[in-house]
Amino acid sequence: MYAELHCLSNFSFQRGASHPRDLVQRAAELGYTALAITDECSLAGVVKAHVAAQEYGIKLIIGSELNLEEGIKLLALAPNRAAYSELSGLISMARRRSPKGEYRVSLRDVIFHLKRCLLIWLPVDNSDTSRAYGQQLRRLCKERLWLGVSHLRHGNETQRYLQFLELATSLDIPMLACGNVQMHHPRCKPLHDVITAIAHNTSVDQLGRLRHSNSQQHLRPIDKLCKLYPAALLQIHRTPMSFSSYSLIR
Repeated sequence: MYAELHCLSNFSFQRGASHPRDLVQRAAELGYTALAITDECSLAGVVKAHVAAQEYGIKLIIGSELNLEEGIKLLALAPNRAAYSELSGLISMARRRSPKGEYRVSLRDVIFHLKRCLLIWLPVDNSDTSRAYGQQLRRLCKERLWLGVSHLRHGNETQRYLQFLELATSLDIPMLACGNVQMHHPRCKPLHDVITAIAHNTSVDQLGRLRHSNSQQHLRPIDKLCKLYPAALLQIHRTPMSFSSYSLIR
């Protein structure tokens, strides 16, 4: 069984290229047990995803991607109604105190407001700064924290994996695979290039390195994921708060 835990829909403005229904349908076609819709500081796509999930018989996990003021990226997943209430409250607060279309949320906000949500930390490196934030997250959210790793065939995945393995091991944080999905199918890559160009106020031809180098940020078949990720990343090593129901492959 497999559940994708990091997936943006087109409700993540100028980032996601697929409608929630298309994402849910594709996940069901691929045999996924569950799919998390984690739009950036938003729950706007979950209603349409919920309707589709009921139709296709797949479990929907409600969550959100949060880019914090400190430069930390987190996924917050709601395992129950109380956690959903916490997450929606934090999103509302982050949006209300910012100009329209923006949001502002800090690590302190997450720690204070999200007492029940499951958290996946997506570090960008294993620098001293990242390690310090990881220590703080582990100390305050130990039993509901994971370190997420993506494998998008950029050519440096082995080096990145070893860096994050060292970071996770030193902090005693379990690791798991996250697809960083932004489209339901690779044929959506041209559309994704267009919305990326719009986001950066340039043309597709002038995107350069702003354009994704490949179309790997789509929902991929389970057999391909098994070849890309170490088996340990496709399993949950700890199962607090019934996270095993979201477990990747078993």
